[in-house]
Amino acid sequence: LFGQLCWAIRNRLGEAGLNEVLQGYTDNNPFAVLSDAFPIGFIPLPKLPGAFYQTVDSIDRKAIKKRVWLPVAALEKPLTEWLTHAVTSGQIADTYPADAQNKKYPTLSEKHPRAHNSINSLTGTTGKGFDPYSMEQEWFIPDVHWSIYLLLDTGRLSLEDCRQCLTDIGAFGFGKDASIGLGKFSIETFQAETLPAQANANACLTLAPCAPQGLGFEQSRSFYQLFTRFGRHGDIAVHQQGKPFKNPVLLTKAGAIFGVQPPASGFIGQGIGGNGQLSPKNLPKTVQQGYSPVIPIHFPEQSTQELL
Repeated sequence: LFGQLCWAIRNRLGEAGLNEVLQGYTDNNPFAVLSDAFPIGFIPLPKLPGAFYQTVDSIDRKAIKKRVWLPVAALEKPLTEWLTHAVTSGQIADTYPADAQNKKYPTLSEKHPRAHNSINSLTGTTGKGFDPYSMEQEWFIPDVHWSIYLLLDTGRLSLEDCRQCLTDIGAFGFGKDASIGLGKFSIETFQAETLPAQANANACLTLAPCAPQGLGFEQSRSFYQLFTRFGRHGDIAVHQQGKPFKNPVLLTKAGAIFGVQPPASGFIGQGIGGNGQLSPKNLPKTVQQGYSPVIPIHFPEQSTQELL
């Protein structure tokens, strides 16, 4: 979403406007840090060893693993109680109205294959042969509401310009299938909020993918899941030199916990790229968000013996 926001700024405010807001981005001075999109009122439950959570009776292990969403209100409780308050995607989906057949949705989204066919862009036809293939697409509950947390430096990008750029993204569509009319969204509310924080905070809970490499976080109090992001250029950069792919980046998933004193800035991580690392041949100035908004939490001390 950060990359899409950068393209929206360029298209609305010009390339000079984009260059201006990106000054200092890789020097721990980002103009904007965006979270992932979460079901409204929920954040990801951290993936911690079971010893950190209170035991949930009468529920098998498979059912426990489906509890992936933590109500924001539960942040008032000690971390050890979070699993007790966590819910599944199905429980959130159950709060939405039934479908046309009066059936409740079993989960927030479902994935189904969708048929495609290769098209010759010059002739607008399938060419010499019929070349069908399928791709998996994710379908969400109609009118599902999501929340995104955005840390914004309004001295570089005003609230109104930011909202308009996000509105532009929603109008054109977000994601890999925006070119065929998918990924559209609308902004229902855009308002200032204070992120929750626990008393005596000594660690950070991330709300977006994060690049913690080399930042010196305390290993014994850091728990995360890794994934590799194979990024691609968007907008007109897709057509430049015929090389839309960026170099892969190793990140931690949202919902990670890092042993570091919560900073006053409200985010941790680092800006990636800007020096040819991500796209040396296409767009050497390309940057990628490796920052994440964080919620200050109190992480309980746990001995190695207890974890074993």
